[in-house]
Amino acid sequence: MRKHYLDNIRWLTVVLVVFYHVLYMYNAEGVAGGLGKITDLKVQYYDLYLNFIYPWLMPILFIVSGITSRLYLESHSDREFIRSRTTKLLVPSTIGLFVFQFIQGYISMSLSNALDQMAEAPWFVKYLIMAISGLGVLWFAQMLWLFSIFLVGVRKLEKDRGWQMGKKVNLPILLLLTGAVWLSAQSGNTPVVVVYRFGLYNTLYFLGYFIFSHQEVMEVVKKNFWLFLVLALSLGVGFCFYSFGKNYADEPVYRSVLFTSYSWLGCLAILGGFGRYFDLETGFTRWMSRHSFGLYVFHYLGISAVALFMAKPGLLAPLSVYLLSTLAGFAVGYLLPMIITRLPFISWAVLGIKKKG
Repeated sequence: MRKHYLDNIRWLTVVLVVFYHVLYMYNAEGVAGGLGKITDLKVQYYDLYLNFIYPWLMPILFIVSGITSRLYLESHSDREFIRSRTTKLLVPSTIGLFVFQFIQGYISMSLSNALDQMAEAPWFVKYLIMAISGLGVLWFAQMLWLFSIFLVGVRKLEKDRGWQMGKKVNLPILLLLTGAVWLSAQSGNTPVVVVYRFGLYNTLYFLGYFIFSHQEVMEVVKKNFWLFLVLALSLGVGFCFYSFGKNYADEPVYRSVLFTSYSWLGCLAILGGFGRYFDLETGFTRWMSRHSFGLYVFHYLGISAVALFMAKPGLLAPLSVYLLSTLAGFAVGYLLPMIITRLPFISWAVLGIKKKG
């Protein structure tokens, strides 16, 4: 039986990602990568949204991916798993960069004026750099593919013995795992491109696979939802006070005890809340779930295009820029995949879809 709460976590998290990237594009917190502050406000208090959701935004997606990997492998072979993950994750985040995402690279490099510094470079050098720069949000797909391949090797070694042990996890262990999550965040972090946090994200993915794929554990999580929610909100408020005005996405913030504790308790609260109250499917949730991957892949293109062509030249007032960026993020994220899925090779290269639909 399909676990609808996982689908609902996934599509709603992607929606939150869209709002996150709108505020991130024009943030005043010193987080690089966007256009930066466009208002005259001394303090952009609404940027607190970034601090509040960032610690658990991507971690919950890795946990959910670990759970769904286990569910998939219960009815498919390792070879089928590798094939499906390669088509869905690796192809769009490698071949797709050269087929389409170089457009995102062009916009991102134009925002930072990087193209101006390459005026004398040959066109193919520019194209190569734009393609690599167009990776954008697809770093998640690259990491998830690597974890999936690693998982197949781990399965051959542990032969479900470790997975069976995960069934015994109880509330005290879930709370004690806060320390393990903190420890995992201390290693495997790449310099410069700080989104590649192999230690933290790999740990969360495997916790999803080995622990939260058990219905027995999920019953514990659902039963203690309110405890996790109170703890998460308390830590979230503390983290916002601690990190507001700082680069919350870089060292030393993302390796702090407060960051990782809030991240872990936030994920437990989300799993418990959705498992308890939103394990359901309607026509709306089914549609949102079906279109969440396309929204994730393309929303940033719409947001960054508005930033480049409207906000950077100062053609619109800040409020109009925020509203138009939000609209563009959802419009491009939903409409562009409808076009691309009708183009056989491009749909495979960009979205990992082998055929129309």
